[in-house]
Amino acid sequence: MIKAILTDIEGTITRISFVKDILFPYAAKHLADFVTSAQHDAQVSAQIEAVRSELNQPNASLETVIDTLLNWIEADQKITPLKQLQGLIWQNGYQQGDFTGHIYPDAYTYLTEQHQSGIVLYVYSSGSVKAQQLLFAHSDFGDMRPLFSDYFDTRVGAKQQAQSYHNILQSVPFAAHEVLFLSDVVAELDAAKEAGMQTLQLWRDGQTKSPEHDFITDFEQIKDEKPS
Repeated sequence: MIKAILTDIEGTITRISFVKDILFPYAAKHLADFVTSAQHDAQVSAQIEAVRSELNQPNASLETVIDTLLNWIEADQKITPLKQLQGLIWQNGYQQGDFTGHIYPDAYTYLTEQHQSGIVLYVYSSGSVKAQQLLFAHSDFGDMRPLFSDYFDTRVGAKQQAQSYHNILQSVPFAAHEVLFLSDVVAELDAAKEAGMQTLQLWRDGQTKSPEHDFITDFEQIKDEKPS
């Protein structure tokens, strides 16, 4: 019996284009000015040092750090210091009302119903925990954070590696078979299944499908059913 749901965000409960067309360009546009102006802030300086560590260049100039971050954005790299800085930049955007966090209406209804029925909800995304919480705090449906019990990002490992899901399982009070993982990406679903979780693919935009995983195109298909 499913007792918990671990959900991906992008392509699963929010449209891919929100991240690619709204959040990423916003971060790219504001990154240089943000890092320059906030470089002495403790949170920002820690990420600057983390970029230097990734480059193995402890004395890299701020210009080099910024150029590296912009290159990582262009290449859609899932590197932790970039994700942390993007989260800080998006925080400004959300707070200023430049955008709200897109959530599919059917996903909002489904997650709300599961929460109300006693299913424990978790989030696992390549975006930082801070970015996840910002999206849910400023979503199209208001503050959704009370729905979720915990959040996980790349600090537990890459989403296409089974060990990452084992790491998550060590942090939650459920056996692997009691957790349902939702994602639109087959490689992520494969990794979760290898770790012993149950899986369900959201097939919204013609992504690759696999016979190894059940799929739906809309949460409306299962809104009247409890996971089992």
